Amino acid sequence: MAQNETLTFTGTAADGTALTAVYLAQPAANVAIGLIFAGDELPRIVHWGRPLANPETLLDAYDALKPQRVSGALDNTAWPSVLPTQAESWIGEPRVVLRRAGIELFPKFTVTDIEADGVLDASLDAASAESYTDVTGHTRTTGAIRVPGVVVSAEDKENGIGIEWRLELVDGGLARQKATVTNLGAPEDASDPAVANLEVGKIELGFPVPELAGEILTTTGHHLRERSPQRQPLTIGRFEKPQLAGRPDFDASLLLTAGVPGFGFEHGEAYSVHVGWSGNSVLSAERLPYTQGIIGGGELLFGGEVTLAPQGEDKGESSYATPWLFGSFGDGLNEIAARFHAYVRSRHPRLFAKGRPVILNTWEAVYFDHNFDTLAALADKAAASGVERFVVDDGWFGSRRDDTSGLGDWQISQEVWPDGDKSLKALADYVHGKGMQFGLWFEPEMVNIDSDVVRAHPDWILSPTADRLPMQGRSQQVLDLTNPEAFDYVFHAMDSLVGELKIDYIKWDHNKLVTEPGSRYSGRPAVHAQTLAVYEIFKGLKINHPGLEIESCSSGGGRVDLGILEYADRIWASDCVDPVERADIQRYTSLLVPPAMMGEHVGASPAHSTQRATSQELRMAMVFFGHMGIEWNLLKEPEDALAKLAVWVAEFKKHRDWFAIDTCVHADANDPAVRLDGMVMPSQDAAIYRFTQLTTGQTYPAAPVRLPGLDPDRRYRVSPLDPSLDLTGLANGQSTLGWWNEDGVVMTGEALQRYGIRPPSLHPQQAVLFKAVALS
Repeated sequence: MAQNETLTFTGTAADGTALTAVYLAQPAANVAIGLIFAGDELPRIVHWGRPLANPETLLDAYDALKPQRVSGALDNTAWPSVLPTQAESWIGEPRVVLRRAGIELFPKFTVTDIEADGVLDASLDAASAESYTDVTGHTRTTGAIRVPGVVVSAEDKENGIGIEWRLELVDGGLARQKATVTNLGAPEDASDPAVANLEVGKIELGFPVPELAGEILTTTGHHLRERSPQRQPLTIGRFEKPQLAGRPDFDASLLLTAGVPGFGFEHGEAYSVHVGWSGNSVLSAERLPYTQGIIGGGELLFGGEVTLAPQGEDKGESSYATPWLFGSFGDGLNEIAARFHAYVRSRHPRLFAKGRPVILNTWEAVYFDHNFDTLAALADKAAASGVERFVVDDGWFGSRRDDTSGLGDWQISQEVWPDGDKSLKALADYVHGKGMQFGLWFEPEMVNIDSDVVRAHPDWILSPTADRLPMQGRSQQVLDLTNPEAFDYVFHAMDSLVGELKIDYIKWDHNKLVTEPGSRYSGRPAVHAQTLAVYEIFKGLKINHPGLEIESCSSGGGRVDLGILEYADRIWASDCVDPVERADIQRYTSLLVPPAMMGEHVGASPAHSTQRATSQELRMAMVFFGHMGIEWNLLKEPEDALAKLAVWVAEFKKHRDWFAIDTCVHADANDPAVRLDGMVMPSQDAAIYRFTQLTTGQTYPAAPVRLPGLDPDRRYRVSPLDPSLDLTGLANGQSTLGWWNEDGVVMTGEALQRYGIRPPSLHPQQAVLFKAVALS
């Protein structure tokens, strides 16, 4: 079967029901999905796993899997379709919530058309080039790509509802589905004009998982501690992770994964879902006494937030499209993550054509204490250390001398940056003159009450009533970007500054939870429309300024999802740059985000966020695989620290073109004190691994660690990476480790992946890097 084909088969079930089977496969990614349509019913997913040798046998999946009628239930036992309703015996959490005039509807959908069609839209990089080529010679197009897919049209004529459901299997093997609801019009005998409008309460999509998938993994967290893993059985009932802060937030799971009990990074059949949306959303796992588990999710909507006018009437939008629900299957989390990474790379061909520039962000160096001389001197130190992008953080505009005023006044502060040779433009020119890119911080969605923009436009704030504001956070309120005047003000201010200062990079922040989000402009809750407005600003700026990069920061890792990553070029994983905390924050963020898109910065010791003191070696090692950066006042550091920094930066630059496309792997270990992760070339010719000793371990010295991702049949020379060769001050071993030298040892990939290699015996809170290079 060709990679971009969708196969369709027809037949008849044992009971005479007409059947249609649809088979989508990506053989190169070793994954396939099969659907079965019974008569005019919505399809059911009956296969999600490895490609089938004989896809036509999917037709028999209907008779093989359809549940029998049982006592005490309905005539048809629940066997969930892709949009289960009570009309098909689904009595779990409602997944299709639609109302007219406040009255719940109970739809029964009839399929009217099945079309083989799948397309990955052109990326924003299409504005600058047709394609980009990475270090391996692999070319990624920026244009639209045909992929295996199916589009199903269905309707409930009596209730006046149309549905289009789409499933695609993209390169790399990631599945994605979405639904579009259309108001076909109220019943003809409806007497109440309000019945004409259709309110969308919820559309929650899902993927069924095998019965053996009895354990779920999610993550939780808070500010400075994002992505903390938690596991629990997938029992009968419903587990859900709702996010109602107007963003995914720190507690967002990124992935909800169901798998065989004990599944890990390296092995264990598992299935993951992710909602690609930057507003309110839910991830869920649900199982009825009559069904296997369903994992899925969707957008969460407030009452009246999305109301559809009848199709064909010029009274507003008549259709609502859900966010994409993504699904990834694999033998272990490493394979699952690789599918997400392949998809993200396909959306950013330019970004992954080469390694990421080393960045310095000024926040923890100077906070609000801005002046030309200090930042120019910091830029000198940055350039000498190998930095290639210099980003000026919060404090450059309006009355923003602290976090209580000026936010939203996007005009350069004359008090701090007076026109002339000490202006912000002069600093931008100075930075560019040093051969570095220039970046600037914005928080476009937020305002301080003490600001010129709020004094002039108090109605631009999202609020529950005209006279009461939501509870503030960080002295902030949320600007209503669904108001066209507010949108235009923000967009034009940013667009003008990007052109005037020749800004190469925007750090886009978002520091307040979006609560009680009523729009004075529309009179409705506004999170859905606000999220779309944010996407439009990202898109507009990048189209107007090809090559402009934008970071998604949200008090750290509060907005990390495939919705924002359609537009953003990197995410800030956490405001905590303490490397001990970052070990797991980055580990579990990498289940969704390729390391090259994760902001990973070396900071001061003690860390500003935790006051924990750590070695410079640990701090440098922990940022080595990601988008390396510096969050550190280099003006206060001794020359030996700066020299060490320059050595690590130079080493990173040797490998970063490969890190952009390498396979990210994590090893499983029984000892909770150790971590082993690495970046493996697509060809498996070489890999670099990081061993981290977070605390004292169960085994002393540390037990051998396995090296995932290598070719089992090849021989590899394993040796320390140059900056980690000297273990002075890092290790507590009292004899020599035989292979920790420039020559290393030669072992097969099979041995390294099975019994592993013993790392150095390290003090707690230390890390080392080493490489495995295949022998010809």
